[in-house]
Amino acid sequence: MVTIASSERNERKRTTNPILKFISKIPWTWVITFTYLAFLLILPIASLITKAASEPFDSFWKTATSPLALSSYEITFVTAFAAAAINGIFGTLIAWVIVRYNFFGKRFLEAVVDLPFALPTAVAGLTLATVYSDNGWLGSLLAPLGIKVAFSRLGVFVAMTFISLPFIVRTVQPVLTDLEKEIEEAAWSLGASQIQTFIKVILPPLTPSILTGIALGFSRAVGEYGSTVIIASNTPFKDLITPILIFQRLEQYDYVGATVIGVVMLAISFVSLLAINLLQAWSRKYG
Repeated sequence: MVTIASSERNERKRTTNPILKFISKIPWTWVITFTYLAFLLILPIASLITKAASEPFDSFWKTATSPLALSSYEITFVTAFAAAAINGIFGTLIAWVIVRYNFFGKRFLEAVVDLPFALPTAVAGLTLATVYSDNGWLGSLLAPLGIKVAFSRLGVFVAMTFISLPFIVRTVQPVLTDLEKEIEEAAWSLGASQIQTFIKVILPPLTPSILTGIALGFSRAVGEYGSTVIIASNTPFKDLITPILIFQRLEQYDYVGATVIGVVMLAISFVSLLAINLLQAWSRKYG
């Protein structure tokens, strides 16, 4: 009797406790999702931030704003954004060709577009360095013009463009597939030219997907290491990107310095992606 009464009291406490009552109403899918994200993303990021925060502010600021670090930030983020923006244009064009036209070799083209997904980044860097070197197939044609690709910042741009292209194509392609051809035909019947139809009818629903692809390509390019470390000379103030600088700090057993630069890179990446996502939300609302 005492045991039964005690269990009933405990049951009443659980049902009247607002915290336990709230927890009991959380769907199990949410619990799995947040647990997975906690172990995969939140805890590693929190550990990185905590490690950097243990450093005195003066030392943190000196490391984060050193001339070498500032140069690597500029090279990394400006080059990654340029690569993502270029792919935003040509990736949309490639998606348009794949969706709107039937031609011999179409499946081959789609496989080539997806190649950077499957190709190891070190192999991609080795391939690009071979092709764009002064003696390579393309590099030998550009060298007489004074254009040096391999072992330069332009090589970093080419590598980032190469590995980020599929994100734009595969993000835009499904939206293009779902667009109704009748809407374009209606615009033509009302006297709109093909350019006017594209700008006023096709581009607005495509803009959010293009921005999403640019954001994905940008984030992929910012974190690229394997291909850029091969095609670039990794010279400070020339073509040294932040991921390689972090690795160099780790090789020098400067774990705190690597962590500080990593936190700064994390913050800049987060702000950049947040801005792109806000622009995407704005385009969906007012586009």
